[in-house]
Amino acid sequence: MTVPFAVGAGIARADIPCLCGRLADLLRGRAGPGEVVCDVAGARPDVVTVEALARLRLTAGRHGRRFVVTGARPELLSLFTLMGLGGFLAAWERSGGQAVGQAEQREQVLGVEEVVDAGDQPV
Repeated sequence: MTVPFAVGAGIARADIPCLCGRLADLLRGRAGPGEVVCDVAGARPDVVTVEALARLRLTAGRHGRRFVVTGARPELLSLFTLMGLGGFLAAWERSGGQAVGQAEQREQVLGVEEVVDAGDQPV
């Protein structure tokens, strides 16, 4: 089941807990898996918006929902990348608009090799 949600232009950092609470209230009343489709077309591309979306994604994940962002302007996408959260929206773009992954998925990162220094003591 898809749950629509929108983030407006005038978000202050103090508004973020209220936004997350509003989303949690919406999700508590709906059973089963699904996704939250968050429209950010009217959102201001700033650090507070990025923080709000990251926390909304965590809220959706805690309720077993995927979080999909739509309407993101290029400035907002660039800000996500600059803040090291480029993968946050990249999966949505690469899939052509199809949500990917599972909420709260904890898979081991592949392709990472640990380098051992010969001078390191064994643990």
